Amino acid sequence: MNARPNRFETNADGWEGPGGPQDLYFTRDESWPYPRMVRADNIYLYDENGTQFIDASSGPIASNLGHNNRRVIEAMKAQLDKYPFNTIRLARSDENIALAERLAAFAGAGFERPFFVSGGSEANEAAIQFARQWAFAHGDVERKRLFSLMPSYHGGTICAQMLSGDDAVAPIFEGMTTMPERIEAPLTYRPPDGLTQEQNEDRICEHFEARIQALGPETCLALFMEPVGGLATGANVLSGRFLKRMREICTKYGLLMVLDEVMSGAGRSGKFLTTHHHGDDCKPDLVVLAKGIGSGYIPLGIMLAPARMVDELSGLTGFNYGHTSNANPLACAVGLATLEELDERKLIENAASTGAYLKERMRALAETCPIIGDVRGLGLLQATEIVADKQSKRTFSSDAKAPDTLRTMALDYGLSLYARRTNNGRYGDWVMTSPPLITTPDQVDEMVDRFEQLFTAFTDAMVRGGEAVA
Repeated sequence: MNARPNRFETNADGWEGPGGPQDLYFTRDESWPYPRMVRADNIYLYDENGTQFIDASSGPIASNLGHNNRRVIEAMKAQLDKYPFNTIRLARSDENIALAERLAAFAGAGFERPFFVSGGSEANEAAIQFARQWAFAHGDVERKRLFSLMPSYHGGTICAQMLSGDDAVAPIFEGMTTMPERIEAPLTYRPPDGLTQEQNEDRICEHFEARIQALGPETCLALFMEPVGGLATGANVLSGRFLKRMREICTKYGLLMVLDEVMSGAGRSGKFLTTHHHGDDCKPDLVVLAKGIGSGYIPLGIMLAPARMVDELSGLTGFNYGHTSNANPLACAVGLATLEELDERKLIENAASTGAYLKERMRALAETCPIIGDVRGLGLLQATEIVADKQSKRTFSSDAKAPDTLRTMALDYGLSLYARRTNNGRYGDWVMTSPPLITTPDQVDEMVDRFEQLFTAFTDAMVRGGEAVA
């Protein structure tokens, strides 16, 4: 492997002089060789030396359209030539109206009213506040308790961090805001001993209902879940059966059910919304989108709500949550161009078919690779779990720093990967294998070939270090 410079390019104390790249804020334990990217096209990134990398994780599962998409770029230029900004408190914009109409058509019945913000954390915050405003306006003033799955991830603001299920982060901010109730996620790779997946789902649903009863239904506000997880669960997929049962419990006790589709939405799962894979008996009250809807070209997040709820609330108290960039016309222009690309190029259908092929190739690789424990996901939202011992499913020790080691080594095989240890490795280690929605089968072959070389080298390194069983 080629030697690459450390991100601290001057001395052990850090960057010399003022300024410096933002990764200087990261812990020194993440001191890995960050390449300097200077251009990108399609699914490829290029550093200052001209080295090509496959964007195998779409950045942080954001670049759904890949890089240098001309329709999006031209839409941005056209909007800038018109005007870049106005505030929804003072004026409407054609871009806001057009995107809302098109988005409602994609999302379908029950999601007619989009609320536009600047990203996923903000969209989840909007959903929390909307749920609370809805309850308060209807006299349910004691409904304040939130539920989420453990593990999970819902954003980087303090409230969204606390909503997330990550024991490594929670102690830092505990006491700064109310802790949610955590319900065990039905992880498919390591269900409790002696239980089938369905039995485990039933156990979790029973626990959820029991917690509502113990706390008092009149105090319980909403349940947040990722239908397909991101880095917190390694693309763990919630079954339609599980979602249906959780929907029934929420309806029975008056909780709102919110699906966080920041990663899985906007076509990545092979449907525009992951909830479209399931029937109406699984339908959430609110859906949160971000990442792919702006596709990395501009910050954009969305809360989708039913017209009946929004229109009723506006007649009671209104929903007055807002920020400077709500429904920003430039962001809306990008969102509209993204939807046009998804539609005209049939990229949602491509996510389904190419995703199936990617999973087939990665699972074939897992058959011969001793450190690949599981390949899972839906559409082009997938992850590959790495293990120290395939037979026992034993995870790597913290000393191995397996995800960081893997992504560092990946640079030498032309792969840019999204991988880091969450929950201190309590639930496992994985790398997101989630390329842009424009990826072709030939590009899948190219990517998997590089993964094969990477996993061979990584396995050798882990075995030599006494961390893995060959």
